[in-house]
Amino acid sequence: MKAAAQRVAPGSWGGHRTIAAAVRSADTGAVITVQAGTYSESLLLDKDVTLVAKGAVRLVAVRGPAVTVHAGRAEIRGFTLVSAVPREAALLVRAGEPVLRDCEITGGRIEVAGTAAPLLSGCSVRKAEGAAVRLTGTSRTTLENLTVGGCVGDGLVVEDEARAELTDALVDGASGRGVLLTGGAHATLTRCDVRGSGGTAVVVEGHATAALRDCRLHETGAAGVWVRETAGRLTRAASGAGHRPLAHGEDAEPAAPATGSAARPGHDTPGVRLRDCEIFRTEGAGVLADGSSSVLLDGCHVHHTTGAAILVTAEATAELTGVRAVDCQDTALAVSGAGRATAHDSTFARSGANGLYAVAEAEVTLTGCTVRDTAYTGVHLGGGARLHARGCTVSGSPEYGVRVTERSELLADDCEMTDAGLAGVYVQGGDAAVRGCRVSGGREGVHLHTTHRPLLAECEITASGETGVRVGRDTGARLENVTVTGSGTAGLLLEEGSTAVVEGGAVREPRGSGVVVRAGARPRVRGLTVEGAAKNALFVEEGGEGLYEDCHLTKSRFPAVYAGARSRFLLRRCTVDGTDTDLLRDDEADVRAEDCLVQDATDPLLLTLAPPAAGEEGRVAVPAVAGAPRSAAEKAEQAAGETESTAEAARAKLAELHVELDRLVGLDSVKRDVVTLTKLMQMVKVRQEAGLAAPPLSRHLVFAGNPGTGKTTVARLYGGFLAALGLLERGHLVEADRGDLVGEYVGHTAPKTTAVFRRALGGVLFIDEAYSLVPQGQFTDFGSEAISTLVKLMEDHRDEVVVIVAGYPSEMNRLLESNAGLASRFTRTLLFDDYTSEELVRIVEHQAVDHEYTFAPQTTAALHDYFAAVPRGEQFGNGRSARQVFQRMTERHAYRVAELDLSAVDLAAADVELLTTLLPADLPPGGAA
Repeated sequence: MKAAAQRVAPGSWGGHRTIAAAVRSADTGAVITVQAGTYSESLLLDKDVTLVAKGAVRLVAVRGPAVTVHAGRAEIRGFTLVSAVPREAALLVRAGEPVLRDCEITGGRIEVAGTAAPLLSGCSVRKAEGAAVRLTGTSRTTLENLTVGGCVGDGLVVEDEARAELTDALVDGASGRGVLLTGGAHATLTRCDVRGSGGTAVVVEGHATAALRDCRLHETGAAGVWVRETAGRLTRAASGAGHRPLAHGEDAEPAAPATGSAARPGHDTPGVRLRDCEIFRTEGAGVLADGSSSVLLDGCHVHHTTGAAILVTAEATAELTGVRAVDCQDTALAVSGAGRATAHDSTFARSGANGLYAVAEAEVTLTGCTVRDTAYTGVHLGGGARLHARGCTVSGSPEYGVRVTERSELLADDCEMTDAGLAGVYVQGGDAAVRGCRVSGGREGVHLHTTHRPLLAECEITASGETGVRVGRDTGARLENVTVTGSGTAGLLLEEGSTAVVEGGAVREPRGSGVVVRAGARPRVRGLTVEGAAKNALFVEEGGEGLYEDCHLTKSRFPAVYAGARSRFLLRRCTVDGTDTDLLRDDEADVRAEDCLVQDATDPLLLTLAPPAAGEEGRVAVPAVAGAPRSAAEKAEQAAGETESTAEAARAKLAELHVELDRLVGLDSVKRDVVTLTKLMQMVKVRQEAGLAAPPLSRHLVFAGNPGTGKTTVARLYGGFLAALGLLERGHLVEADRGDLVGEYVGHTAPKTTAVFRRALGGVLFIDEAYSLVPQGQFTDFGSEAISTLVKLMEDHRDEVVVIVAGYPSEMNRLLESNAGLASRFTRTLLFDDYTSEELVRIVEHQAVDHEYTFAPQTTAALHDYFAAVPRGEQFGNGRSARQVFQRMTERHAYRVAELDLSAVDLAAADVELLTTLLPADLPPGGAA
């Protein structure tokens, strides 16, 4: 039966005087019409009734909210709800599913709490303070065509576990934040406009999540979007979606934050998603992802920000698809801390600083992106940042297209760098692997100046103003099938002390020389074509060196090869044609040629040069000589002298290393093993020089021993021995541990391991506590991926590096048993025994001599007793403990002497003894260092 209608019409016959009276008398489902006027009362609703305003109806609260809903499905249409206290609620919904249509709430806020699930359509909130709309508890609120204006404080606050769905809303001029999501809340905003907020337009913090579609966030006093702390995650409709971009139209549902070490909030799927949103005119960043939050931007346009368009910092992650970050006063995309950013098909342009700025331990992946028209360098990498760019374009920078500094790494595939003011790619201290890229314009195409070994492969460098590829001082770079066309002063410039390896490729039409080799540079060039050089095809300056094999030098306007004073290099199986003069050399130059072919030259000189003497096969650098020999006999005599000089230098270096090894305290068995290995390696070298096959011998070692037993020192000496024997290029030591090799997420480990391994090429990679790569009891760990990567790299570069794994003896077998390929490559273990008390005393005595201290006779005995009493548990540091004891003794000695009257000290012999003699009293107390 249909409920009877009710009327509220004060002073009229048959109508209720108050709204509350009409509600009390109404049956469930009744419709109550309210005549125009102002009603001063506070209304409580707990039943299913409909209130309809006939004209302008103002409901002014007497105390508390104007309307409080405790239950039911009440509906209110066309009312104005007025609160006398702006910081209190004008509408309070504690439970039920009420509906408000075309209502105005003024002088107070809307508050939804508990389990309520209201719908507000066409409503507005004005002149509230603190928060215009506050949603708490586990409420579910739907807001359609909401307008928030003229409020002091935040516009919309969603907290606890509340859920909100806003469509076509306007939050205008909130003095605080436009929208705040906190706790475990979630909000979906569709076609919403947040403008003129005094603070950030949208803030998402705690474990809250948000999804924004077709929204506009602008004219803010701070950032456009700030996602901070540990913003929660959004699950994807399709299982196993991983890190793919969400398909257009695919929605995301909120999920409870994962727990446990393997579930890092915000790092599986994005906790905040913006699709087809516009963010502009912000005082600060357009989008700021902070803490361990996660954000996804799909088809968004971020522009005219005073800060970075998109800033990712701390441990936050950001995924960008089809984003345009342009016209910002700062950097378009900035990533710092341990932040991670992935961008697909996005544009970063017209920025007031960099297009991409990544520092600290940032990880960035760009695919199909464009960076252009920046005020500074297009892409800047610093600290330990890492960028993987594929199919990207960087253009229009007045500085560098891409700059790689400090410890940062660049992996670039199929990218294009154009119109940089200085260099298209500048590797300045960092590392890079650049494959299939195209670099054009700029003063220089590629400039490499680093202690790492950057790689250029299958790249094209065109139209550079000066140098096509510049390998800086003391830099070891590798160029594979690189083509340089139309460079200015030089196609390839190899600076002092550089050790570039060039395989294949071409230098075409340089306006200067094709390849310029500076003093002390020792390149190895094979299969390179130099065509149409305006000057020399190969210009080796005074003191330059190198080996040039299977090269084609054609159509140079100057002599094909120029050799400066005291230059020394070898040409093997090279072809020279299309030029009148094949060689111009200084009288003091030492140029060797073997199996070369010269065509078109009027008086070919290369054919008259002597080939390398016996024993010099494969050598790149020849020792300096006082003058060039004048006959074949003189040349042969000089070559024999040079070979002997090189051998003598190697013997001297080996003797020096043996002395240093002998000076180490203890380690008798280790010393014997190193000497034995050295002799075996010498035999390997002799057999190789005699043209015989080398015996099967693994150079990789296991160092088993407790901390402080000299493992790192012996590893450094071992590298020195192999370098002196010519079996390693440099013999340097690169130290690494689990943190240097193992990544934090899928796809991170192999590149990290490869980068460390590449730094060790030509030397020794020393992995301390290597057993930590296989944690006890864990079978699914990224450490196994690091081991597999190492095994492959050791096979690919078996003659270029030595790997030493070190750690506790009891743990090393577990490491070797974890991978069959690893065990087969480490067939020799050197055992480093703990130091005896006598050996620890000797270490302290060495420290004393090095720092100009002496021991009183009784101090040595006291020191021996001290070490004999020290517990030898896992915390004992062996040699490290001995050095700590010496440091403590000098500190206690200084304190003891300082308490004496030093004003009388005149540096007489007795006083010098006072200042340098260590007594038993200087030993630290307690029998522990």
